Formats: sequence, C-alpha cells, structure tokens
Amino acid sequence: MAPFEPAALPELLPVFYRRLFPHGAYGRWLGYGGVEKNYFQLREFSFTLRDDVYVRFQSFCSPQELEKELQRTNPYKIDIGAVYSHRPNQHNTVHLGAFQPVEKELVFDIDMTDYDDVRTCCSSADICSKCWTLMTIAVRVIDRALVEDLGMKHRLWVYSGRRGVHCWVCDDAVRKWSPALRAAAVEYLSLVKGGAETVKKVNLSEPVHPFIRRSVNVVEKYFEAYALQGQDILGSPERWDKVLALVPDEHRELLHTEFPKKRDSGQRWELLKGRMERTRVSGYGAAMGQLWGHWEIMLQYCFPRLDINVSKGIGHLLKSPFSVHPKTGRISVPLDLQRLDEFDPFSVPTISSLCQELDAAGDDAEQEDGEETEPKRRVRDYRRTQLAPYVKTFEQFLEEMERERRGQRLRRNGESWGGSTSSCSSIIGSSIKPH
Repeated sequence: MAPFEPAALPELLPVFYRRLFPHGAYGRWLGYGGVEKNYFQLREFSFTLRDDVYVRFQSFCSPQELEKELQRTNPYKIDIGAVYSHRPNQHNTVHLGAFQPVEKELVFDIDMTDYDDVRTCCSSADICSKCWTLMTIAVRVIDRALVEDLGMKHRLWVYSGRRGVHCWVCDDAVRKWSPALRAAAVEYLSLVKGGAETVKKVNLSEPVHPFIRRSVNVVEKYFEAYALQGQDILGSPERWDKVLALVPDEHRELLHTEFPKKRDSGQRWELLKGRMERTRVSGYGAAMGQLWGHWEIMLQYCFPRLDINVSKGIGHLLKSPFSVHPKTGRISVPLDLQRLDEFDPFSVPTISSLCQELDAAGDDAEQEDGEETEPKRRVRDYRRTQLAPYVKTFEQFLEEMERERRGQRLRRNGESWGGSTSSCSSIIGSSIKPH
C-alpha cells in the first residue's frame, strides 16, 4: 500500500472528490427517499478545510449542489449534523431561538482511547491488531442489542479512519427521538461507569438483566484470545494486581498466594473463575452481594464504552462516512458485519493508495471511459480500486432501507409517523431496567 504523507492531501483530495467519493449513494442515504419536503436542504454539514479552518452550518439544495461544493473546497474532513427547523446556512437570519435541531440519526461513537486503563499493548491514539478486538466486541454487543432488544433495523457501522467505530441508526422513527429517549438508550447500553479515579467500574446485582447475560455471551467468545493471550492481563504481578483489585477482599489474599504457582494467564483465570463460581453456587456470595465477580472483570476489560454526549445531543456532529482521516489518510469506510471478525483497520485503503490505483489503471482506462458520462465514469473509477467492496456494503445498506420504504408505501393501512414514534419509544421504555 502506498505510504501516506499528509502534505500530499492538497493534491490528492481533488482527485478523491472528483473520481472516488460515492456522491450518488451518499445523496440517496441522506435524502431518505424524499421522506419529507426539503429534508436534505435542512441538513447541516461542516467542513474542516486546510490549516484547520472549520466551517459549520453548511447546507445544500440537493446532493448535486453538495457534490459541487465538495469538489470546489476539497475538505480535509466532513462532519454531518442534524436536520434543522430552518436551512442551516441561513441560521443567522432566523429569529433567536427559532433555529433548532429537530431530527438526526441515533449515533454512537466508540473510541479506543477510552480503553487505555485496560489495554496493555497500546495507549492514546495508537492501535494494533491485538486491541482492535475491543472494537469488534463493541460492535457485536451493541448491534445485537439494537436489533434484538430495541427493535432497530437500519444500522450503518463505520470505521472512523483511525482508532474507533461509529454507528448510525437510520430508522425513520428513531431519527425523530428526543434527547431524553436517546439518553435512555445509551444508559441501557452502558455498564462501565466512573472516571480514572474509579477502580471498579462494573457492579452487577441480582437479578442480572438479560441484556447483561447476552453481552457476557458475546464477550466470552473473544475473552480468552483477546484478554488472556493477546493482552496477557494476568501475565505478571503488576498486571494481576490490577485484576485482583476488582475481586472481593476475602478472595484477594488467597489468589495473590496462588497466582505465582500457575504457569500463565489462562491457568490463573481458571483459578479465579473457579473461586467466583463456587462462591456463587454456595450461596455465600449472595449474602455478601458478590455473585458475579468474574463477569464484572470480563465486562470491565471488554464491554463497549460509549460517549453519552455524542448520542443524546441531536445537534452533535459526527464524522461522515467516506471522509478521509487527515492524519492516517485512511477512508472512513462502512463495516460489513458478516465479515466483521476479518476486518483489519490497517488494510483499509488510504487516499494515497486509491490514487495510486487510479494511476496504475493508466490511459487505457481513460480511453475506455471517453464516451461515458461523468457519473458513469466515476462509478467505474472507484470499482477499479480497493474502495469498491466498501461502497458495495454501503449500497446494500441503502437497498435494505429503500426496500422497506417501498413496502410501506404499498401498505395503505400502515402506521402514521406519530404511531411509529410512539411504538419505538415504548420499546425503549419496556427494555430499560436498572443494571
């Protein structure tokens, strides 16, 4: 893969926005089939331009106008905001207080830096194949809950381009949710609580909610390979002291004594888990309020860590799919959940590698496309590159939404918008129980 040099962005971005960015599919997504008049025109976009010039409250009459502006300004980064009560680019002409965000996808932002207290391989913005498993677990846990517990259908998961993942829940009813409903959904999906000063961040109590049990089932599939082998969380006294700080006091001294006699993290974990399970079965743990000690450790080390402020605020901006990360050069690409375990962030194409692929196609390709219209030629351009499978994933996501939309139009006795919103709200209300 061609090495990426940030200094080359001024030369590469015009090529990317002219020949590679999937403008057609992108416009189909944010237009939502013309679900409401002027829907696209009321959407906020923000651009980060060269030298960190940040431009908010951009809006456009059509996807075609947005395409022209992207090709004119060649932003280093694109963020997507809410659908507003008035056109965002006219917000200064609206009476104070009248300009308000009214709709947006329910979004989730999961960042690897939030796991620094439990990673042994990397820290800060650095990632590797070992700790990337945390993002795989996060997608598996959250996506299962969104579908099975909260009844959501249309979820677009996207690699951020550097150290995390984003999710866009695009169901028609969910886009209309209030901040309170959004906050309730994030609260339902949150278990790891407390800042850097909090040692024990997961505390379970009886009865254990079904969401937690199902999440543990997901984590267990990855825990041995990720935590015990990859992170080796019990591999040295320094590391196992961090784990034993989460264990009830009456077990800690014995485990401190026995751990040095065991060969590796796997054997030490079996010893710890065995003691926790015997305590639970004996009933002693119930009296002490200590039934699920090994689950709490697994969840503290592996459970998704969500930023509630990103999700609950309708006006909050989030990085757009197919934006270029200005530091890594990687494209923010959709994730194929059918092949999630195979995803490698280091194999995601960079803007440099994509432009190199276009160059390698050479003059023959340009001659072949000579008789075609610009949109058709552009489609052929990205299909010649490693961007193609990611655009295909995006288009499959759009086709599923559009298929449902066509079905709704055929059902004359379908629910009203208000009925749909109420139905989804009741799902949230009935699903959320104290953890």
